[in-house]
Amino acid sequence: MPARILITGASGCVGQYTAAWLLEHSDAELLLWLRDPGKLTAIRKDHPRVRLLVGDLRETDRFAAELASVTRVIHTATAWGDPERAHQVNVVAVKRMLALLNPLLIEQITYFSTASILDRHLRPLPEALAYGTEYIQTKAQCLQDLEQHPLAKKIVAVFPTLVFGGRVDGSSPFPTSYLTEGLAEASQWLWLARWLRADASFHFIHAADIAAICGHLATTPHGPNPEPGQGPVRRIVMGQQAISVNEAVATLCRWRGVRRTPGVPLWPWLIETLIRILPIEVNAWDRFSIRQRHFIHDPVSQPERFGERSHGPNLTTVLQDSGLPQRGRPKPALK
Repeated sequence: MPARILITGASGCVGQYTAAWLLEHSDAELLLWLRDPGKLTAIRKDHPRVRLLVGDLRETDRFAAELASVTRVIHTATAWGDPERAHQVNVVAVKRMLALLNPLLIEQITYFSTASILDRHLRPLPEALAYGTEYIQTKAQCLQDLEQHPLAKKIVAVFPTLVFGGRVDGSSPFPTSYLTEGLAEASQWLWLARWLRADASFHFIHAADIAAICGHLATTPHGPNPEPGQGPVRRIVMGQQAISVNEAVATLCRWRGVRRTPGVPLWPWLIETLIRILPIEVNAWDRFSIRQRHFIHDPVSQPERFGERSHGPNLTTVLQDSGLPQRGRPKPALK
């Protein structure tokens, strides 16, 4: 009998890439929970294996019958900005949704969090709960709660790093991620960034690669957590191998035809000066992130770990996919 998979946040960037992957690579029936069907651009609304659940995640009880019938859940929906709404969506609604699942029928819950709440070794960061944004705090709180949940052994918590997806000009059928959307604006700052050098690094991942990992998880038998040193909830940080900020800037400069120049190290005092001069708002979590600098994780997972192939294995392929215009070759960098 085909699996019945619920995807929340189904009109979002990751939600649509994941639904498309499952329609192509499985025979599963998909229940797509979303607020606005008009935003579903990459999936046929009348597809015979698709059923739409239109409503807010806080209206969980409206779909009690559907929740009790699913065998797998991929929970991508989230909220940020308003603290009260973030708590209701990211914590309260998740608990209620899990309570409405049939424990005898449900095989696996893939829960989306953010890699920002984990340290290098995939352990929860105390700072996330202490002074994270409302989004960070609620994600940290929910993970803490899930570790103690009766369904914990059936939960896989996935932690995307920086997410690319869609195209800068909106020409892709898939929604444009916030990071891809910001590429054009970031390019406008290359005149300054090319002069700077930063001791910082990060991971990124394309939404198509997130979909491949989640699709693999949703279409293979679920078992006990195989990750060493973790509890019942499996933690998977999704990202390509770490790249330094300097490498990222250099790649973007090459792509946009901007000449790289001798670098000025971004010492802490210089960062503080730039924060004061430039129109940048900095909160306690931002300051913690600036101090930490290296948001890297070990292990970090790509689709290849699950027998799949990466859509965006490096920053150049991501830029090609994004549709960001490529300009002429830059002049040689000054020595």
